[in-house]
Amino acid sequence: MTNQQWQQRKDAVIAKGMGNLAPIYVESAENATVTDIEGNRYIDFASGIAVTNTGHSHPKIKQAVQKQLEQFSHTCAMVTPYSSFVELAEKITQKAPISSETKAVFLTTGAEAVENAVKIARAHTGRPGVIAFRGGFHGRTNLCMGLTGKVTPYKAGFGPFPADIFHAPFPNGYHGISEQQSLQALNDIFSCDIEPERVAAIIFEPIQGEGGFYAAPPAWAKAIRDICDQHGIVLICDEIQTGFARTGKLFATEYLDIEPDLMTMAKGIAGGFPISAVVGKADIMDAPLPGGLGGTYAGSPLACAAGLAVLDVIEKEQLCARAEEVGSFFRNRLYDIQNQCPKIGDIRQVGAMIAIELNDPKSGLPLPELTKSLVQQCTANGVIILSCGVKGNVIRFLPPLTIEFPQIEQGLAILKDCLLADK
Repeated sequence: MTNQQWQQRKDAVIAKGMGNLAPIYVESAENATVTDIEGNRYIDFASGIAVTNTGHSHPKIKQAVQKQLEQFSHTCAMVTPYSSFVELAEKITQKAPISSETKAVFLTTGAEAVENAVKIARAHTGRPGVIAFRGGFHGRTNLCMGLTGKVTPYKAGFGPFPADIFHAPFPNGYHGISEQQSLQALNDIFSCDIEPERVAAIIFEPIQGEGGFYAAPPAWAKAIRDICDQHGIVLICDEIQTGFARTGKLFATEYLDIEPDLMTMAKGIAGGFPISAVVGKADIMDAPLPGGLGGTYAGSPLACAAGLAVLDVIEKEQLCARAEEVGSFFRNRLYDIQNQCPKIGDIRQVGAMIAIELNDPKSGLPLPELTKSLVQQCTANGVIILSCGVKGNVIRFLPPLTIEFPQIEQGLAILKDCLLADK
């Protein structure tokens, strides 16, 4: 059967709300190459949305999961746990950028991690309020949609959302939002919407993902940390898209020189096997009563085995350093393309988390239609890329950290041709 035939079958049985980027039905994938059922090969600049940081089908991860599968696939860690569940928690809590005693809880999805981080913060503080930031993305469940600061497509038509959630602008120099303006807006929330003594948590992404790859300024993050300390508010850093070597550090929070109280993790944690985590200060993590946290598939043994292998690969293959090399290669080539294409208004790069923002060079207005077209054209020519941004005008690059440089060169040459073809 062809890709299009499978797409027709998919459209007939899968709700349209669960759309797909392109009618590409994957048969196999290795490192940074995806091959579809028709034999077409694609350079993967998406990594399943920052999941396969270690590349597709890494042999060490495959071996670890195959070994686990021969032993057992599920017992439920809340009924009869297993050693990998504990070992992974030991390693992740040791590596988290938190100096005090640290504990973890495993779940299945990033949204579950965010939901449980908020639950933990509320249990610890006895308070209801949560403050998030415009442009932030925290998941698709009801509470997470309430926290998310981007309407289309994540919130449109799905309200009402939970009460006691408030949003402040995220600092964004490129769009004229200063750190001081963001902090003043936060103070306005305290003055006009909810007193700080009723706020359980403030949550932000060290680098906004769906919002457009805007990095939090260190001085601003320090000010947020100080506000949380002043008012007894739990600080949650959402590392779901930024974690596990993606940014050149194991966690992007390390760039900010602050310690979060809680961290949410998922995506790259296990190389494609579903698992997420909340990691944080032990006294906060222990606030919920036994049974208050968890899930039937939380901390799957297959995913725990994969997670241990991922950490081993990151260390032995020095993927944090590799992320910097990949990101620098992208940045330099993108600057060359920008010189020929003024529609690239901005280039942002932290490790292998890279973005270009497309604007009209005369008016400065965003170009969402060009962005959408570019995604489609690149895919049709063999390169998988993703868009993002509140205004829909950002192309993000999330290649496997193990990608070879000739593939980057080839993929960006296709991107350049597609961009320059649009006059």
